[in-house]
Amino acid sequence: MDEPTHRFSTRVSFGDCDPAGIVFYPNILAWFDRAFHDWLWEFGGHETLCERHGALGIGLMDVSARFLRPMKNGDRLVIDLAVEEWREKAFRIAYEIRSGTRLTATGCETRGLFVQGETGMIAAQLDSLRELLESHDE
Repeated sequence: MDEPTHRFSTRVSFGDCDPAGIVFYPNILAWFDRAFHDWLWEFGGHETLCERHGALGIGLMDVSARFLRPMKNGDRLVIDLAVEEWREKAFRIAYEIRSGTRLTATGCETRGLFVQGETGMIAAQLDSLRELLESHDE
């Protein structure tokens, strides 16, 4: 990952861990989501962005993660996210989680801007959302 678009930090707590004392893997996906929504607060938050773009949500289309080192109770984590790719109706976000200098997990999400269509919820064009999110990086 080059320069992160956003950085979020959290501390692992006892409740984040499984009986072996290491982070229960679904929490890593939850931290990706928290980092993403923390980034959106720079633009007024998820609800405000959806209202501005006439959308129902900025939803998840795909997610993957790689677990490289165990994380334990008390570890301070830094989660970096970077937008890797913009497509017509989807964008890809890369994540890196570090504990100190150690890379502990990586992952990516594909997200879209969803609106109500005639037959249900559909992915919308991302031009206006991309313009807003990229203008903040300059």
